[in-house]
Amino acid sequence: MAPAADAPPQPQAPARHSPGAAGGAAPSPVGRLAATVERLRREVRAAQAEAEGRALVELAKGILVERLGCGPAEAARQLTELAEQAGMSPLEFGVEVINQAAKDRVAEVTDAFIATVSDTDTPAEVSTAVRLRAAESGALAAHDTQAVADSLLQHALGPLGAVAVAIWAAGADGSLTLAGSAGFAAGEAGRWRYVPPDVATVARLGLAERSGQWIGSLAHTGLPTVGRNMHPDGGRVALPAGTGGRVHGVLEIAWPGPLEPQPPQVVRQVEALAELCAHTLQSYPSGQGAGPEPRVLPDAAELMDLADGLHDPALVLVPHIDAAGQLVDFRIQHVNDRFLDPAGRPRAVVNGALLLEAYPMAAGGSDLFQRIERVHATGEPFRARRMSLTALVDEVPLSAVADLSISRHGSCVLLIWRIEDETARLASLLQHAQRLGRIGGFEENVLTGETTWNGQLFALYGRAPSSAPVRLEELAAHAHPDDAVGIGRFLRTLLHHHRPSSAAFRLQRPDGVTRHMRLVAEPVLDTDGRLVAVRGAYQDISAQHWTEVALAATRDQLAQTEQHASERGRLALQLQHAIMPPTRAPLEVPGLQVAVRYRPAEEEQLVGGDWYDAVVLPSRLVMLCVGDVAGHGIEAATSMVVLRNALRGLAVTGAGPGQLLSWLNMVAHHLTGAVTATAVCGLYDPVGRTLRWARAGHLPPVLVRGSGAAPLPLLKGLLLGAVPETTYEEEEIQLAADDTLLMYTDGLIERRDRSVEESLTQLLNQVSTVPPTLDQQLDRLLTYSRSDTDDDTCIVGIRLG
Repeated sequence: MAPAADAPPQPQAPARHSPGAAGGAAPSPVGRLAATVERLRREVRAAQAEAEGRALVELAKGILVERLGCGPAEAARQLTELAEQAGMSPLEFGVEVINQAAKDRVAEVTDAFIATVSDTDTPAEVSTAVRLRAAESGALAAHDTQAVADSLLQHALGPLGAVAVAIWAAGADGSLTLAGSAGFAAGEAGRWRYVPPDVATVARLGLAERSGQWIGSLAHTGLPTVGRNMHPDGGRVALPAGTGGRVHGVLEIAWPGPLEPQPPQVVRQVEALAELCAHTLQSYPSGQGAGPEPRVLPDAAELMDLADGLHDPALVLVPHIDAAGQLVDFRIQHVNDRFLDPAGRPRAVVNGALLLEAYPMAAGGSDLFQRIERVHATGEPFRARRMSLTALVDEVPLSAVADLSISRHGSCVLLIWRIEDETARLASLLQHAQRLGRIGGFEENVLTGETTWNGQLFALYGRAPSSAPVRLEELAAHAHPDDAVGIGRFLRTLLHHHRPSSAAFRLQRPDGVTRHMRLVAEPVLDTDGRLVAVRGAYQDISAQHWTEVALAATRDQLAQTEQHASERGRLALQLQHAIMPPTRAPLEVPGLQVAVRYRPAEEEQLVGGDWYDAVVLPSRLVMLCVGDVAGHGIEAATSMVVLRNALRGLAVTGAGPGQLLSWLNMVAHHLTGAVTATAVCGLYDPVGRTLRWARAGHLPPVLVRGSGAAPLPLLKGLLLGAVPETTYEEEEIQLAADDTLLMYTDGLIERRDRSVEESLTQLLNQVSTVPPTLDQQLDRLLTYSRSDTDDDTCIVGIRLG
């Protein structure tokens, strides 16, 4: 129906053509209705933007009133004139005035972020400063955290491409509560209302890292989070929402697709929004505007009274904030009368000082400052037993071990530590010695190398109390040579595997008396599982030993059993000694140290096929070799004897190492029942300091030079006995002063859970640190060997003077 002739003209909405309508046809009723709805929607959005912008403009007017000393009307006129002169809208100029006056995080971000984004519904461009201030204004006017989430998504995050936002409140127990969200379905937000402690989610990652988490795609993490089903490949950002060192929650933002790395300006913009959420969570920790007020925690004065009532040493710490609002340290507000300073200083010196000034090393290896900082940020308490602490006073490091308790109360932190008393520790050692009898206690600090003995232990060793204690690594030098293997296993279990261990050995005292001793020790570990010290005791069991021998003589059946076991073990040991040269026999070669070591398999009856040799030939060349016959038992041992002795005899001919291995291959193939073996053979010339060497399927030697270590090039050479005849490649290397060369069998490095290359890399890292003597280096290699195959091991080492 056409309108009446006298009717006023009606405003025409933009035409919305259907696919089949002609270009000049009148719009349909449905099209007019859609256009009206769209127009009303734009008007509502414009009204909302005008209302929110009006608040910012009024705030800018108030700043001008204070700065210019004028009335509201004059401030409004000045704002309009200045905006026209700057070519800006009153809203944009008002935000510039606010930024100049505030000098806060939002102003800092917008000063660095000049780019603008386009609003498809409004032809004007809205600056980043306006968007952030509008989001801030909406958050301040919001009655709960839910309204804050809506404001952030609408004004600040939506223009960045985000589709949803979640604001999580962090509990003191590590839990997370969804305080507000926007862009997620109501049912989805309801399912994620509460996340218990220790549940791994995207938001918890943001809580754990101070810099937050920027996740390109959820598909790459597998972590659950709110709205994951909506955008399974979307990007996520989770930032801690904190101010002044306190973390009140997490701001989580969702993008519909993968998130590319963002420029620094966007990162700083989002961090400013997270700080805005922290202020909101301080006001509404539960997310609701109404309801009971949060519990008021005790202030510093009340906490000081609480600390004075404790039976443990305690400190009250208050955060020290810099001019930028960042936490930089904690001030020791109060220490109770039971507090003991690790450096022995009076309480008055520590009280009132900054924590990092009083204890600079608190931020070092002990991570004490980081623990306190995290407790203050999250409210989650921290407990630790026997934590290693280090204080640096007058440039002198002082170490202590303490039980720690750290908890947050209001804005303060209560630190309780109980330092171990040196007198109490020595008294405990003395009580054990008095109770058990003929026991000497000791403690060895692995970090400083300091060893503490009680008086009884000096008497057991037959040493003067003024002499230096014997460290565990020096124990073998004071024991019978036949007990070296047992002592090596004891040290490996204790120092490398960090497990309690014991050993029986014969102590050879300086006065010529031999005593039978039992050594028991246990490792002391810090909270990170690192070895800090070793504690233990020696017991003189000589009387017990001879008593047991006498009793054994009167018990026939028991004596026969023990004698059979003893003879079997002694037979295996004698066989090993017969087929192997002495481990510590020196070679008289000028300018050259030579050391050899042999460690039998864990099963003493299981004689292995590893062998080594170091001998000076008639030509004055030094032959060095190690080898490994396949298998174990008598057959492997006898084959090993044949090969070792054959190589000694062949070396007299003056042939090179490659030719020697070729001949030894024929011996292995034809004269030993076709056994197979690996070997490395080298001839060292002391005059020219050169080494010619060859290998037969064996690991190459390792050369240690300066602070680095590397294996020699891998020469070609089949294992011995595999084929009737073969040739072996040989090479000559030039050695220099202080060089160390190591030959070894695979029992030193072989592991079941990793490749030979990985094990060799670990060996190279270990030998890079060169001890004072070659004997110490070989002993350490056996003690700290990472091998887990329980195979026998041979090592030959030379060091040039």
